[in-house]
Amino acid sequence: MNVGFGGEDQGGIYHSIYDDFYWYTHFADTNFVYGRALAQTAGTAVMRLADAELLPYDFDDFTDTVRRYIDEVKRLALEKRDQTIERNRQIDEGVFAAVVDPRTPMLAPPREAVPPFLNFAPLDNGLAALQRTTEQYDKALGSAMENGGAALARAALKEANDKLVAVERALTLNEGLPNRPWFKHQIYAPGFYTGYGVKTLPAVRESIEQKNWKLADDEIGKVGKVLENAGEAIQGATSALGTAAK
Repeated sequence: MNVGFGGEDQGGIYHSIYDDFYWYTHFADTNFVYGRALAQTAGTAVMRLADAELLPYDFDDFTDTVRRYIDEVKRLALEKRDQTIERNRQIDEGVFAAVVDPRTPMLAPPREAVPPFLNFAPLDNGLAALQRTTEQYDKALGSAMENGGAALARAALKEANDKLVAVERALTLNEGLPNRPWFKHQIYAPGFYTGYGVKTLPAVRESIEQKNWKLADDEIGKVGKVLENAGEAIQGATSALGTAAK
């Protein structure tokens, strides 16, 4: 979780030698209003999480976000295919030769094999599992929270919380990402070429970007299974919650 304030202006100071106490108190947050508010916001969120009898997780937004990521990689694969077809057409029709500057001659790019249609069914199946189990969890949570949560048997909540903790861990693979086994998470990771700039569904997205279609097909299957595993963990939390609420 990343908590911060932004959007009011472009800022412009980032790891600068001028980013010191004088600059902060004269230009950035002269009365420490933002710093105090951020500390209060983050502190309240941490206390809410730490003191909750049942971990306050909501999987609806996560499911919607994963759906968006899947749509993005599908669109990326289609764009790569369309771009290759169009460039091959331009090569065949002599477009590059026709527009070349004779003073600085350049070779036309080579033709490329048209990318195959990737099988995104594993991702779709994983997303369907997330959607189904999220709906079931929402219903179980709603029932458990009736009458101010009086139905919850506190002594039985440990199993439900343990299952909720396991959901995030289900989104990892011990083998890690291709060429980076130390990054285990399959939904978020720094990009291979982006420093710490994030890549979503990194194994799938980067293999498509690099036109490694065989690897992309393999990683789609792995990430789809990871999403199914997360769904199973949510289902386990649902069952434990139902037990705790009896």
